[in-house]
Amino acid sequence: MPQTDPEAQRRFATEVVRRLKQAGYQAYWAGGCVRDLLLGRTPQDYDVATDAKPSEIRKLFGYRRTLAIGAAFGVIAVRGPKAAGNVEVATFRQDIAYSDGRHPDAVVFSSAVEDARRRDFTINGLFYDPLAQQVLDFVGGQEDLRARLIRAIGEPQQRFAEDKLRMLRAVRFAAAFQFAIEPATFAAIRQMAHQITVVSAERIAEEMRRMLTGPDRVRAVNLLLESNLAAAILPEIVVAEPSAQQRLEQSLETLGRLQQPSFPLALAALLHKLVDAQAAAAVGRRWRLSNAETDRCCWLITHFQAVRNARSMPWSALQPLLIAPGIEELLGLLEASGEQERQASQYCRQLLQQPAERLDPPPLLSGQDLLDYGVKPGPIFKELLHRVRAEQLDGRIRTKAEALALVDRVLAASANPNKSRTSRSQP
Repeated sequence: MPQTDPEAQRRFATEVVRRLKQAGYQAYWAGGCVRDLLLGRTPQDYDVATDAKPSEIRKLFGYRRTLAIGAAFGVIAVRGPKAAGNVEVATFRQDIAYSDGRHPDAVVFSSAVEDARRRDFTINGLFYDPLAQQVLDFVGGQEDLRARLIRAIGEPQQRFAEDKLRMLRAVRFAAAFQFAIEPATFAAIRQMAHQITVVSAERIAEEMRRMLTGPDRVRAVNLLLESNLAAAILPEIVVAEPSAQQRLEQSLETLGRLQQPSFPLALAALLHKLVDAQAAAAVGRRWRLSNAETDRCCWLITHFQAVRNARSMPWSALQPLLIAPGIEELLGLLEASGEQERQASQYCRQLLQQPAERLDPPPLLSGQDLLDYGVKPGPIFKELLHRVRAEQLDGRIRTKAEALALVDRVLAASANPNKSRTSRSQP
């Protein structure tokens, strides 16, 4: 996705409002961009709310410069300059029923006041006129920003019944902004937390990805636990036994020390003292993570304990880990843990400074060498190559002839019929 320039985004979002107003419509910045501006943050993107209908928006800006990304819900994307990206322009609306607990069944176009009241939290229900430099607040959002509160607009149970994902968003916002969740809003989340599973696994995973990779990830996890949401989406971290509670606290300390972690690394840090790789894989399936994310998380959990004792590991066991694609994340996980782990990581980093020919010398044998030697393809191939490579790395064999002699010994010991005597050739 092309990089956007925050100043170019702001100028274009202002121009969209100006064009709509010049055409006789109401138009304001809406939602998260207003919240971020009032908090002194740079908005990631800008949304505009207007009384113009979708067809009127497209006619005003031109069909080639607009995309009907959600016209049924009154949302049109207006294309801006490359550096500015797109601005989503939405018609003021009211939502009619939420049968699936996620999306409105239908909408009716309405006024700015009604549009604000159908939103999730007061801090996200604000409008801003960039031309008049005026905030429009119909829901008490400015007061809650000053009080540092996440408060549902209207009746919390109704807001969460409409869209269950809002419960996770409340936790994410509270952690990201270091806000408290207003008591009635928090009570509703605790009461309704078990209903979060109606939300798609992908959307749950996206919220978790944003929480666990954010700077306030530890507070987010604690809020998930306190709100009962963890019991519904990540029961692996809900523990009662004192020893397990201690391991959870250690995991949270590790999670908090990570420096800008990837999602697999953050998830591994949270889980590594509580579950094994098999249980972590079950989390990946539950959230429908990509195979790459799940595999990396499981790989980190699998090898964390072994690499803690790197100094006592045979070189043949340690070397494959040092040249693995995930080694930097594994060392990062070690460095975020205790003193023993940090020393192990330092030792590994010293080993990684070796010349390439020492760190990862060319194998003495390849699969083709085994074929040429008369070994028929089969499961024995992997075993033979592994044994030869381990003996090579540990310095017990140094030549191809010694490697083939080892192949003979392994085949003889296993009485393997796959070795054809008549086709054997010496190097």
